[in-house]
Amino acid sequence: MRTTYWHEIATPIGALLLASDGERLTLIHFQAGPRPCAPAAGWIADAAPFRTAVRQLAEYFAGERREFDLALAPAGTPFQQEVWRALRTIPYGTTISYAQLAQRIGRPRAARAVGLANGSNPLPIVVPCHRVIGSNGTLTGFGGGLDVKRRLLMLENAACVTPPAEHRQQDWLDAARI
Repeated sequence: MRTTYWHEIATPIGALLLASDGERLTLIHFQAGPRPCAPAAGWIADAAPFRTAVRQLAEYFAGERREFDLALAPAGTPFQQEVWRALRTIPYGTTISYAQLAQRIGRPRAARAVGLANGSNPLPIVVPCHRVIGSNGTLTGFGGGLDVKRRLLMLENAACVTPPAEHRQQDWLDAARI
């Protein structure tokens, strides 16, 4: 059994708990959501395995990074893994529907199953499940909450999102320094 390391970081969308097997990122969890994650017994608090991930997340939140280059090891079924690989092909600032994602993986009738796999993504942001929206263009379910999904899409200047009047891009970038 591999050792699991964890580290928590502050971001403009709230605290994120990161977990790793020491070589690959295995979890990103939204701590500000309705179900914060407590490190499991035996997990080791250590920032060292997360230096690259923390730097890349900071660059992303600062608007300087569009793609992540991290070793990942998300645990999931073969179908979930297939969906998560497809998520990584959605370009920065672009959104697609669950039905379109199902089409991309060659399972056009599996939009609901794709939605469930999307919702089980253990590496949000890095595996950009926030870029998947409803067929009618609405923002739908997201583990960090719809406000966080909206903010991530605003950061990426996704065409489907109109920022609320109280949010300006420069405010977001100023707050993004982690």
